[in-house]
Amino acid sequence: MFEFVWPYVFVLVPVLWLVEKFSQAKQQQSEVLLNSSLPFTQQQAALEKTNSPLKIGLKWLVWILCITALARPVWLDDEVQGLNEQGRDLLLSVDMSGSMQIKDMQLDGEAVDRLTALKFLLSEFIEQRRGDRLGMILFADHAYLASPLSFDLDSLLIQVKELVHGLVGDRTAIGEGIGLGIKQLMNHPAEQRILILLTDGQNTSGSVDPMQAAEMAAKNQVVIYTIGVGADELYQQTLFGARKINPSQDLDEGALIKIAEMTGGQYYRARSTEDLSKIYQEINALNPISEAQQFYRPQYELYYWPLALATLLLVASLASPMLMRRFNQEASNV
Repeated sequence: MFEFVWPYVFVLVPVLWLVEKFSQAKQQQSEVLLNSSLPFTQQQAALEKTNSPLKIGLKWLVWILCITALARPVWLDDEVQGLNEQGRDLLLSVDMSGSMQIKDMQLDGEAVDRLTALKFLLSEFIEQRRGDRLGMILFADHAYLASPLSFDLDSLLIQVKELVHGLVGDRTAIGEGIGLGIKQLMNHPAEQRILILLTDGQNTSGSVDPMQAAEMAAKNQVVIYTIGVGADELYQQTLFGARKINPSQDLDEGALIKIAEMTGGQYYRARSTEDLSKIYQEINALNPISEAQQFYRPQYELYYWPLALATLLLVASLASPMLMRRFNQEASNV
């Protein structure tokens, strides 16, 4: 949308018009007195020369362009949501071990592996956290920072969509996933620091003990929500027919419950995509986005366009008489 920041500046246009009319009247009277000894036709020629319509029009155009620039024309874009500096720091610590390939989840009626279901629902959760600063850690053999804490959730969504099996190993370093999360959260001041730990196994790798990491989190006011991912039963086809197995037998629920309790968080069990979706909704309800969102409209200054045009016309009007005289001199010499 186009608008002027200082539209009242345009009141100068009628003021200048009145001043111009008054000064023109006085100038014409003076010229008539000075040229009274000249014939009438010469007096008219002198008046027409000083009051040339082209000169008057050019002068007014320059003035109006300068006043337009002074009124500060701007272009306002659509309203966008500003950054909520009082928001939460929320870090996702995602298990990328080999067991995340197990197909015991359903998505739109189709059997999918745990990572595929996690990516889909995690994207929905991230979309609902606009206003908070989010980041993501991936852990398997070791923990790695995939996306630092940022308000740029679009970049985080791209990172989530690009997650693939075997990216950081096959084992499960839960302790490192928590430890690296604490380190990242402590680098940013926030009203509340939250770590969401998603895993389908137990700690089998890394140099950090999960319980020690949980103690450190509690000391630094980091709340950890732990989510155990994976179905309780899965039917596997064998030579002797279908056999029921427990694909989550390696899930250390006891440790995840204790980690959540130590840090003031909560443990959730996600046996299906429906469970996982409800868990994200509950975490959203427990940690709502601040209502005090700020909105602003990006503003782009346009004053330099009329100002540049006014300058160009002024230079051209000053230069044209000299150029005409030079042209006439050269023509007469020829």
